[in-house]
Amino acid sequence: MKIKSQNIVSKGFIFIGAIALLNSCEVDTTQTVTTFDNLVMSDEFNVDGAPDSNLWTYDIGDGTNEGLPAGWGNNELQYYTDRPENVTVENGYLLITAQEESFEGSSYTSARIKTEGLFEQAYGRFEARIKVPYGQGYWPAFWLLGNDCDTNTWPACGEIDIMEYVGDEPTRVFGSAHGPGFSGGESISKDFVLENARFDTEFHVFGIEWSPDYINYYVDDVLYQQITRETIAEQTDGQGEWVFDGPFYIILNVAIGGDLPGSPNSETVFPQTMLVDYVRVYQE
Repeated sequence: MKIKSQNIVSKGFIFIGAIALLNSCEVDTTQTVTTFDNLVMSDEFNVDGAPDSNLWTYDIGDGTNEGLPAGWGNNELQYYTDRPENVTVENGYLLITAQEESFEGSSYTSARIKTEGLFEQAYGRFEARIKVPYGQGYWPAFWLLGNDCDTNTWPACGEIDIMEYVGDEPTRVFGSAHGPGFSGGESISKDFVLENARFDTEFHVFGIEWSPDYINYYVDDVLYQQITRETIAEQTDGQGEWVFDGPFYIILNVAIGGDLPGSPNSETVFPQTMLVDYVRVYQE
């Protein structure tokens, strides 16, 4: 485990409904960053075909059925499948492809894969190298969910969004945390904006470093947000609860439509693909 210090300047936002509100002032802080360098899980997507069944399983459906995992709904428009047309490994990449097609009552298909029951971990560094689609209505994400969500109803189980992106804003991504007192439209979030580059035209590394006391958020090793127990207390007037002490599992998906990005429009191009070069997890 290595310790270093880093200065960051970032602008935060919170969601109210589907509207992101940027803070009017910049926050300049010095933070301690812990680098976890013991690799404990890695998928380099080097074997063509279906994702590795030792690491990945699927959520299937349109999110309207009772008992499906938290975070499934949000009025999204896609039907998630395990078909190779929607999810496959090819030429060293995981491909999650959204299609515009009539399927099981939905107008779009896509995929959502997860490590639930196969790989779950508390703390460490979680990272992935990803290139995302472009266009109104696309909503790709790389995130973690508490492994007790089946019995400990969301948001009590906790959710850590390492990267979310809305397709009509190709220079911006954001990282968030959800728990009791700060979930959904009141999650704790900040955005990261590229200068002279876009997230849909090249790969970027999205990661968190997570300890018992903080979650640090990175894009390409640039620290842009830190959430601590104190952060939660301050931003929720003491009503929020830190629920990030147990194992979480990994999710990768491309949603279409929903409360945040809105529906595709006449200029949205289908099909498009989120490409994932690798997923890696480290411990101390």
